[in-house]
Amino acid sequence: MNKKVVITGIGAITPIGNNIKEYWYSLINGISGSTPISYFNTKYFKTKFACQIKKFDPDNFFSIKEKKKLDPCAQYGLIACEEAIFDSGLILKKEKKDRIGVVWGSGLGGISNFENEVFHYANNKKKTRFNTFFIPKILIDTIGGLISIKYGILGPNYSTVSSCASSANAIIDAYHLICLDKADIIITGGSEAAITQTVIGGFNALNALSTNNFNYKTASRPFERDRDGFVLGEGSGCLILEEYNHAVSRGTKIYAEIGGVGMSSDAYHITSPDPNGLGIIQAMNLAIKSANISKNKIDYINTHGTSTRKGDITEIKAIKKVFGKKIYNINISSTKSMTGHLLGASGAIESIASLLSMKYNIIPPTINHKNYDDKIDIKINLTLNKAQKKNVLISISNTFGFGGHNISILYKKINN
Repeated sequence: MNKKVVITGIGAITPIGNNIKEYWYSLINGISGSTPISYFNTKYFKTKFACQIKKFDPDNFFSIKEKKKLDPCAQYGLIACEEAIFDSGLILKKEKKDRIGVVWGSGLGGISNFENEVFHYANNKKKTRFNTFFIPKILIDTIGGLISIKYGILGPNYSTVSSCASSANAIIDAYHLICLDKADIIITGGSEAAITQTVIGGFNALNALSTNNFNYKTASRPFERDRDGFVLGEGSGCLILEEYNHAVSRGTKIYAEIGGVGMSSDAYHITSPDPNGLGIIQAMNLAIKSANISKNKIDYINTHGTSTRKGDITEIKAIKKVFGKKIYNINISSTKSMTGHLLGASGAIESIASLLSMKYNIIPPTINHKNYDDKIDIKINLTLNKAQKKNVLISISNTFGFGGHNISILYKKINN
């Protein structure tokens, strides 16, 4: 496990930008991705808005034949992957394909295709035949398979599913595969396309989503006193993980090194976090310990920060227990205030936000904040409403999921 693993390429399609350049511009300028839902009639739903992908036409990326086989979740994944490979400078025909792998995460996979087929069947009793591609389009592991087929990749190929922590788990698995010398390069990340009737209805039943329909632009307000739930988002993030010496040998740029990782389980409740944040504390401590660095070296934490009543308080409480008074020297923010919550893809796009903060030495803000929550220490720097310049050498990305899954990934800037 003594191999050094670095990130050499990134790609994204998000509610605030359809590529890395657009995504970063929106992040540092505090642009909200929330809009009224246009995918279906929201008349009978408590929540009528979400963070949708904008100005996206699949015809610009896929043929008619390809579109028939691809759920939007897979489309987003393939688009982000293509950008990341290009960004990495990889010339795949020069690489050993059996030393490249794919580990991809998603919480719900092809849920929109599943919903459409079932609704169509229910409303057309004479129709007994489902679409030929129904099963392949709903399977989460199909996305990794499609990436592998497109680029002729022969190494490890599988998917991770841990609810909202899925793509963060994928990144950690990819890291471990390279550490164990099972691959030189892993294409990893996650995608989600879950702005559907069943998902909105299901989260409404859990009272998890914001219902601030008249102020939808500012409804995603992590850590703010009047937050009332998360805003659902969609999209994809992709990272190219590479063994350090392999990256150096081909002279490519390096965004950062994965310095340490931490994983834990709350073992508490299927949807609510442990109120004492014990699992979060364990995950963060493991990431810092495995990086073998002092806690006062951390410059930035990209929080899970979903804008839920319990979740935000628990995470800040846990961070304070990990860092003590050192917390006041750390910038903390939630980019979900802009992107919404991309469920299984959130770990990937938020890791990318962390990497970009290190590249440009700018901390993305937590927007939509007006009133302080008296349960959150006012002295903590939540990077409110406006980006802040700061020399970022080490960042942490936190991601948690239903089921009590906790992931913490520490990224470290290196000289190359």
